[in-house]
Amino acid sequence: MLKLNVKNETSRLRAVVLGTAKSNGPTPKIEDAYDPKSLEHIKAGTYPLEADMVNEMEAVAKVFEKYDVKVYRPNIIEDCNQIFARDIAFVIDDVFVKANILPDREEELEAIQYVIDQIDPKKVIRPPEEAHIEGGDVIVWNDHIFIGTYRGADYSDYIVARTNQLGVDYITEKFPHKTIKSFDLRKSQVNPRDNALHLDCCFQPIGTNKAILHKEGFLVEEEYEWLLNFFGEENCFVITKDEMYDMNSNIFSISEDVIISEKNFTRLNTWLRKNGFTVEEVPYAEIAKQEGLLRCSTMPLIRD
Repeated sequence: MLKLNVKNETSRLRAVVLGTAKSNGPTPKIEDAYDPKSLEHIKAGTYPLEADMVNEMEAVAKVFEKYDVKVYRPNIIEDCNQIFARDIAFVIDDVFVKANILPDREEELEAIQYVIDQIDPKKVIRPPEEAHIEGGDVIVWNDHIFIGTYRGADYSDYIVARTNQLGVDYITEKFPHKTIKSFDLRKSQVNPRDNALHLDCCFQPIGTNKAILHKEGFLVEEEYEWLLNFFGEENCFVITKDEMYDMNSNIFSISEDVIISEKNFTRLNTWLRKNGFTVEEVPYAEIAKQEGLLRCSTMPLIRD
């Protein structure tokens, strides 16, 4: 049996699901794009190639191997994008929550069924159909759970709005001992620099008391200020629109002092090292073209 344990984003990682780019399928048609950044690259003819993305993910797998982390990969589904393991499920404490994702991604969950089968069935839950929630919007931080959402009345018009108020309510009800804090995110179907697809595209805690933040990702300034105060301004690395676009907040912590980051994130990686972090740099710029990076493609199962 797998004894799940995820209390925060940075405790020492022991087991993780890492997505796969194998048999990723052809470049999507314009009308099938899920997000504005993919759309931009489909139109420009720069959409990432499978071979490049497979190499990028293997670089991450090697880092996990170096740190003795048990890695589970999804079973391969022909012509299916299975890179973003974080979207389909997430763990809070010892509970595995299946996400309610876009309906045509349901088979991605089936591809990790062999992992779910190793978990106590009483610890596997799924929100009702009308409660939308994806793992990229859920950040577990000890006593707190931070959740990205979109509260606009036009929620259903946005394919980039992935977590609704009912999703927030569901987590609040299932984890009554936690303090739930939700954040209204800026959404755009057309401009990737104005679109926070998930909360982890504009915020991520690192270490024990630090965070990466992008102000414009939040629709309500007070909510951004709340996070800034929660971590303390001096502990926050605030990223620009271009850095948000490149996904600087979507790095991944192996432990409180080891972080996997994209090798081109020069300003961020310099700051991390200056603040005592070990930075394992990997190439991930091709995968970033799909508006997702390291946190999006990993789903932790066990942290110490």
